[in-house]
Amino acid sequence: MSDNLRDRDVDAEELERQRRRKARLQRMKQEKARQMRIQRILKVAIPAAVVVLALLIGGIVAIVRGASKAGAEKVAEKTQQTAEAQEAAGSAKGKNKKTEQAVLLEGLPQTAADLLTAGLAGFDIYEGAFYQDGKKIYTPVVSTKQYSAQETARTAAPPGEVDSKSAILIDLASGEILVNRDCHAVINPASMTKVLTVLVAAEHIQDLDDTFVITQEITDYSYVHQCSNTGFAVGEEVTVRDLFYGTILPSGADAAVGLATYVAGSHEAFVDMMNEKLEILGLSDTAHFTNCVGLYDTNHHCSIYDMAMIMEAALENDICREVLSAHTYTTSSTEQHPEGITVSNWFLRRIEDKDTGGEVICAKTGFVAQSGNCAVSYGVDASGKEYVCATGGAHSSWRCIYDHVAIYKAYAQSGGE
Repeated sequence: MSDNLRDRDVDAEELERQRRRKARLQRMKQEKARQMRIQRILKVAIPAAVVVLALLIGGIVAIVRGASKAGAEKVAEKTQQTAEAQEAAGSAKGKNKKTEQAVLLEGLPQTAADLLTAGLAGFDIYEGAFYQDGKKIYTPVVSTKQYSAQETARTAAPPGEVDSKSAILIDLASGEILVNRDCHAVINPASMTKVLTVLVAAEHIQDLDDTFVITQEITDYSYVHQCSNTGFAVGEEVTVRDLFYGTILPSGADAAVGLATYVAGSHEAFVDMMNEKLEILGLSDTAHFTNCVGLYDTNHHCSIYDMAMIMEAALENDICREVLSAHTYTTSSTEQHPEGITVSNWFLRRIEDKDTGGEVICAKTGFVAQSGNCAVSYGVDASGKEYVCATGGAHSSWRCIYDHVAIYKAYAQSGGE
């Protein structure tokens, strides 16, 4: 990935190869763009959105909801059955109901007209989820929660030995910014970008054991941009779970672009989803991404404050939290890699024996020459107090690690006081 990105000239032949490969990616986008239409139409998939769509095509709602008394009674019966099922399962998901809504994306009609036609065939809506014959047909949820943190009279500069040009430490319980050094400065987030990549993907995934075939276009993208990789081969059939871990632990561009393509049909369409998520999170004033990998681009940027908010959102997603906390992982056995590929989160492995006054549980690093070394992490002190730390602009990967150690240690030992 961009962790190893270095500035150097590309000769004319390589530029031509880039042009051809980008053209292939564009064709992929056009061929699969239809798969994205429903995602744009039902961005938050609330029942009101379906009503609006019905009104736009000429009052179909009246047909769907009231074509006949018998039809209305059938819908009411299904809705009641669904409500009872939801109530029975509600205690385990009660917390999430307030902040999450189901989103219809895969396996359903791909246009507004098709959706309404499907409605005539028996799709019902209850609390933002879609049902057929009383059975929920799509379960992923997209959080609509926004995150924020505030400076207070106690907000201080980081410890003197911290080298990073920007730094932030947030007390998750109170939302207080404990440490601030230029935390709102806009930077290129490099591979920290991938925290948002896995968050967006996790909100649109149904089956982690589903498979995806690595394409030539994906490996070409990684090769052309000199990215670090998981090590997947062209034609290798890997699991979606492998793509998640490959995106974070080795910061694999092959895994990240594969995950993006699996979810959205193309890298470009997935980037649109990432920017939509930034809007939902309330970060779009300073954050905008042009790729799912973290490659340098003048239009690819955010602040470390933004990245801390993205990490906080990711921590509330079970898939993201699991992946971001893994120290090592071995991918599934394939024809190309019968024993799998073992990958590591080197930030977590290198910081685990350092004295932080607690434990650093989740992390993602990044590097591009224009921004230096950066990282975002989640830690807990000995008393159970939770923090998110983010830094940018360290002069080396080890210095970045020691900056996090110093910041955590200063506040973990004092309990944030």
